[in-house]
Amino acid sequence: MKLSDINPMPEYYDRYIKLVADVELSEALDSSIRQLDEVDRSLLTRLDGRTYAPGKWTAKDIIQHLADVERIIAYRTLMFARGDGTTPAGFDQDLLVANARANAKTVDELIEDLKTVRAATKSLFGSFDDEALLNTGTNWKYEVSVLAMGFMLVGHQIHHLKIIEEKYHPLIS
Repeated sequence: MKLSDINPMPEYYDRYIKLVADVELSEALDSSIRQLDEVDRSLLTRLDGRTYAPGKWTAKDIIQHLADVERIIAYRTLMFARGDGTTPAGFDQDLLVANARANAKTVDELIEDLKTVRAATKSLFGSFDDEALLNTGTNWKYEVSVLAMGFMLVGHQIHHLKIIEEKYHPLIS
């Protein structure tokens, strides 16, 4: 199914979903893996823990955040796809980042981990038929379809990599 098959567009998550091209979800997931292959790892390494403002995450924190959120969303998506009906508990993204110790890891380790998580996500979504993709559940406080969750994950990555490009790259240019 394609992005244009999302109806209605979920509130809040539309900010991420609308960053993705109107393609089949499997194609969007493949494209997101290629995007990770194109990340300038040496540039991220040279950032060496810098942030563009006090209290902001480092680029490594952002990459770890992407992997952590994807793991959480994959679990929630599975529950929605299987019609569980449970509203999953929330999570504190700042607490997860603070306890992940991403800055002790290499850029290569972080990106390879994220690529592994994304490949697992692609496999998970590939196991859903159209009926499961249209199932819905409550993610945080918004009703969202399984299909929208898939596109949201891709858009979430696009969003954060754009922040790295716009706000972090100038720190070493």
